[in-house]
Amino acid sequence: MKFKFKFFLATLVAAMLTVGAIGSSGAQEMKFWRIGTGGAGGTYFPIGGLIANAISSPPGARACDKGGTCGVPGLVAIAVSTNASVANMNAIHAGQLDAGLAGAQSVTQGYNGQGKFAGKKKDKVRVIANLYPEDMHLVLAKGIKLASLKDLTGKRVGVAAAGSGTQVSVRMILKHYGIKADEHELNLGQSTQRLADGQLDAFFYAGGTPFAALIQLGSTKGFDLYKFSDDERKAINKIIPYYVESMIPAGTYENIKTDTPTIAVNGQLVTSVDQPTDLVYGITKALWSKKTRSLLDKGHAKGKAIRLETALKGVLIPLHPGAEKYYKEIGMIK
Repeated sequence: MKFKFKFFLATLVAAMLTVGAIGSSGAQEMKFWRIGTGGAGGTYFPIGGLIANAISSPPGARACDKGGTCGVPGLVAIAVSTNASVANMNAIHAGQLDAGLAGAQSVTQGYNGQGKFAGKKKDKVRVIANLYPEDMHLVLAKGIKLASLKDLTGKRVGVAAAGSGTQVSVRMILKHYGIKADEHELNLGQSTQRLADGQLDAFFYAGGTPFAALIQLGSTKGFDLYKFSDDERKAINKIIPYYVESMIPAGTYENIKTDTPTIAVNGQLVTSVDQPTDLVYGITKALWSKKTRSLLDKGHAKGKAIRLETALKGVLIPLHPGAEKYYKEIGMIK
């Protein structure tokens, strides 16, 4: 399995500091930690980059109390661009990634060997934290009107990338409604480009709002968002209990002037049970530090939704022992 390694500026600086520190003292061991995210045009990648920066503290970096990073000493975390949830679950279980972001559906089904993971349990995976709700977007080309989801029949529809939790959910929805569409397996960047070029009528994608790729599309070719009906949201909740009713507020995308009723699933940060307890304890503590709070609030619109008080919301598989130790320490669990 191949991944695209993409570094945020702070991570590059961290690596350079590390090289300098090792060259001068050799006193502190460097550890790289790979966090699987998603496509560069979505939300997982920038959020993963913020988390990577927050939990890193390379040798030679300033101490937390002196204005530096409040991460784990010696750690250099890296945001890795992948095909998102399912791919991240597979790679973490196989030891090809150290951690990753994934939707609650993929996390729970993977751990239990259900759905797309039937007969292939990913029971090494453990949760560090629940992060934020991921809204399902059904993006429509300008001029395309749908009276209901069933109107997707016969249309050219992007069903998200292979290996993504979104695709698993979308195909369950299409099957439930008996929709026979011309399906295209595409990531977010490919979907927006093909919609702009007139090669797609619509596409699905779930993630934390707003998507950079949609902001750009809205300022050029334009697009519309499908408003899920109350009946559709209730029906989807019955077939996919992880998805609950949600709303994309007006103005989230400049060209969308009204609220958009939709469904959402929580995104979670997960790792392997094979990761050392002390390391994951330090990472969890760093994730919820005051310095990280500032990074999340300023770094991305969805970062503000990542809150300590919802860190355990919707977590249906075991926590990593290191994360559990931290939450017990602060009194969130007994």
